[in-house]
Amino acid sequence: MRVALDTNVLAYAEGVNGAERRGPALGLVQRLPQEATVIPVQVLGELFNVLVRKAGRSRSDARGALLSWRDTFPVIETSPEIMLTAADLATDHQFGIWDAVILSAASQAGCRLLLSEDLQEGFTWGGVTVVNPFAAPRHALLDALLGGDISV
Repeated sequence: MRVALDTNVLAYAEGVNGAERRGPALGLVQRLPQEATVIPVQVLGELFNVLVRKAGRSRSDARGALLSWRDTFPVIETSPEIMLTAADLATDHQFGIWDAVILSAASQAGCRLLLSEDLQEGFTWGGVTVVNPFAAPRHALLDALLGGDISV
């Protein structure tokens, strides 16, 4: 089962919004199967902005974080097809365009899950279900991906 990561998961793993969120986020990404986990390129752009604007990191440090994530998980590029599909998704379901790009990219990459704290939990589109990885109880598909262990 393939899974895509949204910006908030990576931002928390980078320590944005406090140490109490960093531990669970790092625990999650360390347990995800590397070969089955992808990052939409839009997420890297958003993460750069979060690290510079919200966390106060230098642009160089933020770039280093992006490179590290790119080296950890494959990155899905935003093609014209993904962008046009995202525009339809944003129109039909009232999503912001950049959230729609992330969901569209996850679908195009054949993901079954998009791990996001920001999007509508349980929303399914294009074969992808949005799951909040920090919610309790944990979604059954995420639980299956992580091998059934109840702690992240």
